[in-house]
Formats: sequence, C-alpha cells, structure tokens
Amino acid sequence: MSSKFPPPPVGLGSKVPPPPAVGSKPPPALGSKPPAPGAPPAAASSKLDSKIPPGPLGEKWTTYRSKVPLVNPANKRSIEIIVVGSGLAGASAAASLAELGYKVKCFCFQDSPRRAHSIAAQGGINAAKNYQNDGDSVFRLFYDTIKGGDYRAREANVHRLAEVSVNIIDQCVAQGVPFAREYGGLLANRSFGGTQVQRTFYAAGQTGQQLLLGAYSALQRQVGLGSVAMYARHEMLDLVMIDGKCRGIIARDLITGKLERHFGHAVLLCTGGYGNVFFLSTNAMGSNVTAAWKAHKRGAFFGNPCYTQIHPTCIPVSGDHQSKLTLMSESLRNDGRIWVPKKQNDTRDPRQIPEDERDYYLERRYPAFGNLVPRDVASRAAKERCDAGFGVGTSKMAVYLDYADAIKRYGTTKAKQLNIANPDAETVRRLGKEVVAEKYGNLFAMYEKITGENPYEVPMRIYPAVHYTMGGLWVDYELMTTVQGLYALGEANFSDHGANRLGASALMQGLADGYFVIPYTIGNYLSNEIRVKPISTDHEAFVAAERGVQETLDRMINIKGSKSVDHFHKALGKIMWNECGMARNPQGLQRAINDIRALREEFWRDVRIPGVANELNLELEKAGRVADFIELGELMCVDALQREESCGGHFREDHQTEDGEAQRHDDKFMYVAAWEHKGTGSFQLHKEPLNYEVVKPSQRSYK
Repeated sequence: MSSKFPPPPVGLGSKVPPPPAVGSKPPPALGSKPPAPGAPPAAASSKLDSKIPPGPLGEKWTTYRSKVPLVNPANKRSIEIIVVGSGLAGASAAASLAELGYKVKCFCFQDSPRRAHSIAAQGGINAAKNYQNDGDSVFRLFYDTIKGGDYRAREANVHRLAEVSVNIIDQCVAQGVPFAREYGGLLANRSFGGTQVQRTFYAAGQTGQQLLLGAYSALQRQVGLGSVAMYARHEMLDLVMIDGKCRGIIARDLITGKLERHFGHAVLLCTGGYGNVFFLSTNAMGSNVTAAWKAHKRGAFFGNPCYTQIHPTCIPVSGDHQSKLTLMSESLRNDGRIWVPKKQNDTRDPRQIPEDERDYYLERRYPAFGNLVPRDVASRAAKERCDAGFGVGTSKMAVYLDYADAIKRYGTTKAKQLNIANPDAETVRRLGKEVVAEKYGNLFAMYEKITGENPYEVPMRIYPAVHYTMGGLWVDYELMTTVQGLYALGEANFSDHGANRLGASALMQGLADGYFVIPYTIGNYLSNEIRVKPISTDHEAFVAAERGVQETLDRMINIKGSKSVDHFHKALGKIMWNECGMARNPQGLQRAINDIRALREEFWRDVRIPGVANELNLELEKAGRVADFIELGELMCVDALQREESCGGHFREDHQTEDGEAQRHDDKFMYVAAWEHKGTGSFQLHKEPLNYEVVKPSQRSYK
C-alpha cells in the first residue's frame, strides 16, 4: 500500500448540506419509481427492482407505511413465518411479528438466543435524538451515514434508518436496557467515528449484551405465550422453493444430526455477517455465511460481497496459535489518542518517549475529526505507519492507543467537582482512573486479561482486524431478496452502510429492521398469501431439498482425507487477508481467485472429518461452513477485481489519490453489484444504479 500521506492542511471539515425542503405535491401511488436525475452510471438490471417509494426523501417511509397493504388479525393467526437467527435483528423481528399475531418459528445454532454474536458489540448504538443539543438531526445522521459509506448506499434505505433510530432508544429504555446516564438522570451520549456530534447511546462497554437481553426478553415473552416456537441448536442448510417462492427450510438438529423440514409462508434470514471468511476476525467462531450462501445458490443475489470492514482498534495478532481476534471498542477512540514514535523501529518503553517525539498521525492528517475518522480511514492510516517502519510492539504491527491525557483531563475535572484545591499529580491520576473505569472499565479489564498489561499505566497496542461485512444478500426497500418470500435483515443484507459502516450503526440497523421495518414491509407480501394453506412437508420439494442436504453431508464425511477442516480455513484466511484485505490490486486478486479454486478442489478431495453424520459432530458443522466460505471467498475476489475503484473499505492500490486516499470513479461504478449464482465458481453481475436526489457525492474529506 502506498505511503503517500503528507501532513494535511488545517481545515474545518466538509460542510453538511441543508435538508431538503418538504415537497408540497402529493406523492404518486405506492410502488412507482421516482425519476432518475440524469443518465444512470450503470445499466440497470431488469431482474432488480428496489421498490423505492416515490415522493420527497423525508416523506418516503411515512407515505409507504400509510399505503402498504395490511393483513387483518384473523388472517395473521394462520400465517407462519420462519426467522433464522436470534441476534438483535432476529430476536426483535421474531418478537415483533409474534406480537402482531403471526405464528413464528425461530432458529439458532447456539444453545440459546443469548449467545448470538450481537452480544459482543461493545461501544454503543446511534440515534438522532440530539439530547446534547449539539446540532444533530435525522438528516445529519442520514448524511453522515451516506458519506461514511463513501456514497455507495441507497438514500431511501439510509434515511429510513435515521428516522427510526429515535424510536429504537425509546423501545429499549421501555424494555429496561440500562443505558448510561448523566448525573441528573438523562441518557448519556458519546462520540464515534465519522461524526462531529455525540449521538451514541451506550451501556458501559457491553451495549450489545444489554440490547440483546432486551430483545431476548421480548422474544421469550412470545415463546411463553406460545406465539414463537424456539429451535435452539438447529442450523439451516437449505431453502425449500415451491413455484418460485420460498416456502420453508431444511434444518439440522445439531445434537442428534437429524434433518428436519419446516414450512413457512415467508422466511427471514437474520444470520449476521461473513467476516470469518478471513479465519481471523473479531466475529464469534461460530459466525458463518451458510444460511445466506444457501439462499444465494437458490436464487438470492449477493450484493457488494467485497465490501469488508477492517476495524482499527483490535488487539494485534500474537501468533499462529490464535483462532480469533479481540475487538477493543471504537468508543475508546472517543477519549484515547492514537500515536506512533516519530523514530522508526523505536524500541523504547512508550512512557519514556517524550511528547515531541510522538506522531499523533490521525490528529495530524485529519484535524477536523482527529482520532474519530471513519474506520476505513483509521485502519489504512495505521497500516501505512506500520508498513513504513513506525509500528510498535514485538511484531511491529501495532500502534499505541493512549489514555494518559484522558486520565489527566478527567482527574482535573473531578477534583474541581470535589472542591479539591491544587490536587497533586497522584490525586489527579487516581480520580481520572476512576472516571475512565466507570466509562470503559470492562474493556480495560479485558485488555489486561488478554495481554497482561495494565492499560491505565501503559498505552494499549492495537492494530486493524476484520470486524464487519457491509456486503450481504441484495434486498429491496422492503428487505426482500430476489427470491419471493425470502427476506434478509441486519448484517445479513447489504442495504444501509455502503462501502463502510460507521461505528455504532450495526446495532441500530439490526433493531431498526426487526422492530420497525419488517413488521410493516412484510405485509405487502403476506397480504397476497392469506389464501395459501400450510403446505405439507411431505411435498416433493421438501423431500428433494432434504435429500440434497443429506447427500452433501454424506459426501463430505466420506472423503476421509488427511487434512483437518481448520487447515483449509486457515489457508483460505491467509489468501483472503493477503490479497483481499486492507489493500487490493488486480494481480493479487487474480492470484487469489486461482488459489481459492485450487483450495476448493483440494478440500473436496482431502478433508478429514471424524465421526458420523447422525450425531453431534462439531467438525462436520465446521466443514459445511468452511466449504461455503471457500465459495464465497472466490466471489468476494471476483467482485473486488471488477470494481476498479477505491471506496470505503474496498481499497485498490491502483486507484488512490495523490495523498493516498480512496479514489472513486462515480461515472463507472456508482451502482450496487448484485451477483447471481450460475453454478460453482460461476457468477453473473447485475447492477442497481445508485441515484442521489438529495446528497451530492463528493470526495470524502475528514481534514
């Protein structure tokens, strides 16, 4: 990756354009398409219909809700919905739909919905409440998200997300989620990357856990009422298609190994992201792409698979023995300062390096946003410094995240509050540590437990790692995929974050989709399904789907090769990180495609899976997931190769500005890349042009 990063000029940052004026004309009927301003940057595929409602941007969602077809309560009782996944998106969707009267089945491969990976989210959840009176608004959250995604997201979906964000906080507070509060009892906020306001609500460093417990409580209430049937330790292994519509799933009981058939008038995939394609990531080790990939092979297009988020604040890799990486919340950038020594290969204790010999490189390059630039910008900057020889630690692939200034600042303020005149340095440090511990204590404790270093005394060492995937199943405005009756929610879809997600927006999207979007949009489909009686799982389509799954499992376990599943997963991860990670180029991507194809052939020839299929078999579970990761990895590289530009988390070394920033080509690539599966290793590209009616795309600047 190029190291062309001269010190940036001091500036005030880019201005946020004013919100559009509310239109006076009544919008046309629901379902019609708004006119596209000017010639589209890409030819639209006839197979893609985004179903964006007409009318002014700020009125689209309200207009949609007022006109969308409804299903009456009596009919809801006879309609069955399958929800796959029980994280924030899945649990909130299952609970909300059951509350409306639908019959819901919810599946998760964990032993409890409480173990969904949503529980690992640390820093917070965004909402445009403007409690700090610092200039925030629905429009500013919308604009920050569009800009943060490098102008590669749909305006209508993102504006809806910003609108419903304010409802999410009220919903969660009503559930008893213990958000942090200020001394007077008001909800507290803090800053996250890519913004200049404080809009992030949080519960110490365990926001995801608390939000998931709220959604889990709502879900369990419906389980207790008999409205939701919960299937823990079950993994979806295929969709069932009847007459071109999704009518159910084939699931495997992971305890007994038995395959089961389940009917549903509609199926919702809330199965999270695919970051574990890199082997090492901050995702839970069980996180996988299998449900989404099976849907892709059944006709659901995959949107922007190469858009991967590399999180800048993770504990660095320590050796080949690791099976996952640990995230240190982005909220730590709220108060911590990131720096490297100005001297290359400096081995001194960081506490012995004078202030004038430190390079606070984010503050130097991006003075308007400083340490709170978006994740893709911060990650590339850290990589550039380490590649240039300024990295720290034994591996030299880390930078410092320092809390010394924050401890001093908070301690001084606390001393004044306690009327301590002229406090000594030790008192200031003690008081400052107490304040920092209240805000970030569990994160500091986690860091010390893993590294053996006290971050209150020694700066943390951090380095970027795979964290989130903006790509996912292509969905329209209603969250339906290209398969009729199949929906994708939360991180499983591509819809809201463009080429880079802002911090604290994943929880926002998951809960928005589950609590406030799908309960409305699913009615547009199910209102036409009220006359469809439940289809017997003895139907030939169910029988054929189950037979196909069983044949795949039998083939896999009977290979009896010589290499473990982890061998192939690690090999895939190395290819993906080296060639399709933070920096990409045509030669490396083509090499990766060839290597992955060879790895796929070797996997199906030489993988060794102990045990049998009709019992608890963790290696068999992993093997199926790795087989899907291998196929997905190829598509990610194909997508990255054809997108000859840099945008957000997709950084092509052959497309960068003179100062090393991402260089977009809006005239050629302002579209969503939606890939259709045409057989193993074969994909067809479809394009959904992105038409910006309100925001004017420009070169992102955080300087």
